[in-house]
Amino acid sequence: MRTMLKGIAASDGVVCGQVYRLVDPDLTVHRRAITNLDNEVNRFHQALEAAVSDVEAIKTRATKNLGTESAQVFSAHIVMLKDPELTTRVDAQIRDQQLNAEVALANVVQAYEHSFAGLTDNPYMQERITDLHDVTKRVTAHLLRVPLPDLALVDHPVIVVTHDLIPSDTVSVNPRYILGFITDLGGRTSHSSILARSMALPAVVGTKTATTQLTNGEMVILNGTHGQVMVDPDADELAKARTTMHQRTVNQKRLNRLRHHGTVSQDGVGVTLAANIGTAQDLPSILKNGAEAVGLMRTEFLYMDAAELPSEDDQFDVYKQVLTALAPRPVVIRTLDIGGDKPLPYLKHKPETNPFMGDRAIRQSLTHQNVFRSQLRALLRASAFGNLRIMFPMIATLDEFRQAKAIYDDERSALTVAQVPMGHVKIGMMVEVPAAALLADRFAQEVDFMSIGTNDLIGYTMAADRTNQDVAYLYQPYHPAILRLVNRVITAGHSAGIPVAMCGEMAGDPIAVPLLLGMGLDEFSMGAGSILKTRRLISQLNAHDLQALVETALNSASTSQEVITMVQAAVPDLLKS
Repeated sequence: MRTMLKGIAASDGVVCGQVYRLVDPDLTVHRRAITNLDNEVNRFHQALEAAVSDVEAIKTRATKNLGTESAQVFSAHIVMLKDPELTTRVDAQIRDQQLNAEVALANVVQAYEHSFAGLTDNPYMQERITDLHDVTKRVTAHLLRVPLPDLALVDHPVIVVTHDLIPSDTVSVNPRYILGFITDLGGRTSHSSILARSMALPAVVGTKTATTQLTNGEMVILNGTHGQVMVDPDADELAKARTTMHQRTVNQKRLNRLRHHGTVSQDGVGVTLAANIGTAQDLPSILKNGAEAVGLMRTEFLYMDAAELPSEDDQFDVYKQVLTALAPRPVVIRTLDIGGDKPLPYLKHKPETNPFMGDRAIRQSLTHQNVFRSQLRALLRASAFGNLRIMFPMIATLDEFRQAKAIYDDERSALTVAQVPMGHVKIGMMVEVPAAALLADRFAQEVDFMSIGTNDLIGYTMAADRTNQDVAYLYQPYHPAILRLVNRVITAGHSAGIPVAMCGEMAGDPIAVPLLLGMGLDEFSMGAGSILKTRRLISQLNAHDLQALVETALNSASTSQEVITMVQAAVPDLLKS
C-alpha cells in the first residue's frame, strides 16, 4: 500500500522529485586532556571567528537570494557569536576546569538552557534557544573539523527533507535544483513556511516523521497546497504531477500579464492590492509583481539590524527611498512594533512570561518616547517625497491612540515652526486586538484609516499561539468569530467614511478573498508573490453577488469548515484555477 504523509500546507504548489535528506553530521563531543590552555583558548577563538565569517557570508547570500527581511535572523546569530559573556564563560571553563574547547562550549550552552528551563512555553525564548543551537553547532563543527551540510553542493533537482528548516539551511538554495521542502516540525507561520514562501517553493511542514520515513533518492510527490506527500508514486501519478507542474508554469506566465493592470471585480468594484515589505530592498519584488501600494512597511527591521538605535537621519534616508520609489502610490509605514517577542538589546526590557501580550508595539513607543519621537520626525521629513500614511500598531484603547496622535501632532508642529517641508500625512491604526475590533465604530471617528492585522487578531481571538504546533488547529482565519470581527471593522470604517485595509496573511488567502470582497474591504495587502493570483481571482468575482455569501457565513455558519464549504460551493471553478 502506497504511503501518504500528511502535514501542514505551508507553501502552495505540486512538485515531484527525489528525496535529499538534510541531516546533521555527528557532532558528539568528548572530554580530552589539555596540555596547553592558551592554545586551547586560541583554538576556541579561531573557531568563533570562522563561525562569524560563515554567518556573515550566509547573511550576504540570504540578502541576495531571499531579501533583507528573511536575512535578518543572521544578524542576531552574529550578535550571539560576538557576545562577550559567551566568550568569557567558555574561556573560564577551559582555564579553570582544563576542558577542551568543544566540551567547554557544550557546558556553557547547557547552562544557558537550564536558565531558560522555566520559560520553555515562551515563544521568544524558544526561538532564542533554537538560534543558540544553530550558532554553537557551527562553532563545534569548526572545532571538530567536520563540514556541515550545504545545499549549495546539490547539483540535481531534489526535494529537501529535514527535521526543521533553519534559516542558515536555505540561503544556498538554488531554485534550479531545489524543488521543495518537507519537514518534521513547523507550522504555517514558522520560519520554515515563511522562508519557503519567500522562495516560491512548495512545502509541507509538521509531518512529524518525514526524516524517519523517507530515504535518500526515494521518489515522492509533494503537494504544498493540500499538505500531503505521496511516497513512491506510480507512473500515472507522476505523469499527473508533472502535468500540474507544467500548468503552474503556464499560469504564472499568464499572471505576469496582469502586472500593470488595476484590480477590479467582474461587476466593476475597484480595490487596491498592496504589498507588505520589510525594507527598501523589497521594492523591486513588489513592483515586479504589480503592487498598487505598500499596505505595510515593518520598520522594526531597520532597528533589529543595527547595533544601536538608528539615527533620525538614517531612518529618514530609508523612508525617503521607499516613498520616492512608490510615489504617487500610497505607502503605509507602521511605527516600531518591537518588544515582547522581538526585544532590542540596546533598549531596557525586562523578561516577560507572555511577551505577545506584554510590553510591545505602541506600548513600547509610549514608554520610550525619545525613540518614538525620533521615528516620527524622520517620517514627517520623508513625507515631502511621497504619499505617506503612518500606522500605529497594537492599539487596544482610545487613550493609547490619542496619546500617540498627540505626540505626532507635537512633532509636526515643531517641524512646521522650523519650516521643514512636509507632505500631507494620514494617521491610522492596526486593528489586531479584539477590543479594538469591538470598538471599531469609536476608533473610526478619530483615525484616517484602519488596517486589520489578522495574524495577531486570530491568535488573540482564538487564544492560540500560531507558532505552537499543538494548537495550530485553532489558528482559523475562516472561523465565524473572526469573520464577524473583520466585518464589524469594515462596516464601522465605511459608516465613518474612512477606508479599511487588511495586512495579514488572510488578505491573500483565496478562500478568504471572496468573503472580504463581499464585505467591502478596500485594500488587500499581502506578500508580493500573492498579488497577481489575487488580482486574477478578484477580476472573476462579482462583489455584489458575494454579499449573500457573506450574510450566510456570518449568520448561519458555526465552524470554520462550514465557512470553507460555503465558499467552495459559491465559487468552485475559480478556486480551482
